[in-house]
Amino acid sequence: MNLRHKNTYGKSDKKIYHVLLSISLTLFIILIAVKLTLVFKPLYYYDINSLEIENKSGYSKEEIVKNYDYMVEYLLSYNNENKEFELPTIKFSQHGKEHFEDVKRIFVTIDILLLISLIINIIGINIYYKEKKFQYIKYTARTLIILPSILVSIFIIDFDTSFIIFHKLFFNNDYWIFNKVTDPVIKILPQEFFMHAAFMVLIIIILFSVAFKIIYKKIEKRNYFTTIGL
Repeated sequence: MNLRHKNTYGKSDKKIYHVLLSISLTLFIILIAVKLTLVFKPLYYYDINSLEIENKSGYSKEEIVKNYDYMVEYLLSYNNENKEFELPTIKFSQHGKEHFEDVKRIFVTIDILLLISLIINIIGINIYYKEKKFQYIKYTARTLIILPSILVSIFIIDFDTSFIIFHKLFFNNDYWIFNKVTDPVIKILPQEFFMHAAFMVLIIIILFSVAFKIIYKKIEKRNYFTTIGL
């Protein structure tokens, strides 16, 4: 009886470690998807035309691109030269500046979490590779497909509300509510663009989920043929 309980506990304990590793992998992939979307400038360049940003904002395409490129580079940079936020040609308020500084702090946090989760993933994957245990891949694939499915449903139902809730969760002020007079940069950052960016993040996550599912199936198939001696 005691032995049975011990074995059950052991299996349960091992499953927990697989789940924890899958959570770390899931976090890593989500953050990677966010960073990839930020650096993928062609998405915004496409939206300049598709959303008619040039006509609606009153700025030329060259000026729009120049200021958008600066914003992306500012959020990605860590050197002292680009530490102070200052758009090339579009005026901004102190609150607008502070909002971009808040966004930059979020991306710094993202990079820290990426590093931590990467270390955990490398250690965990290495351990389970030696043990020939790969359940964490299955768990990760499932999590990565469930999460986007829920978020897509929410976005389709009411993206406006989702957009507001997101900002209230991640920012402790209302500086993200830009005034077109004091912060005309909002004219070149329509909400539709952020919706497209959100869907790009979800698509990347789904692709990772599919990849993980394919990898797990191939591993299972290989292990099956190894077991029967083929």
